Amino acid sequence: MLSQVKGLSRHFTEETLRAHLLDRSTRLASGCLVVRGYGDRRGVHQKLAGRAWAHIAAFVVFVGGYDPDLDVHHSCGVPDCIEPSHLRQVSRAETCRGRTPHATCRNGHDRELDPGTGRYRRACRVCNREAQRRWRERRAAEVAEARAGYGRQAAQQR
Repeated sequence: MLSQVKGLSRHFTEETLRAHLLDRSTRLASGCLVVRGYGDRRGVHQKLAGRAWAHIAAFVVFVGGYDPDLDVHHSCGVPDCIEPSHLRQVSRAETCRGRTPHATCRNGHDRELDPGTGRYRRACRVCNREAQRRWRERRAAEVAEARAGYGRQAAQQR
């Protein structure tokens, strides 16, 4: 069963992995069992026991019946929680269905709705305009450099 977990270190058995997860975790007042992974960030998915995701390893050890074709989903919404009662396996489609689209882009600009689909566009107009401007500047610099190099070579060959 442990061999199906991608990235899990081979020296772990179910008992040692269970003890390792419990040693690195603390219980919150909300009932979540939060694990401390390799990084010091809180509130993100944690890697533990090799390069395996902690919530997937916890599902295998504490719940059992792991299917590698399905995603392990947190019903509590806390990404670094490994509480067995908060973990369940769902399809990729159900995982994606639960996501909520953001009304702003990562830079804080408002995104507009696509009239054809009724969903938010992937990129806002301001960020798209800035990306196109940066590309045109890079392209103009490359062309100028190529022209300057060609002019020098042509003068040297004569």
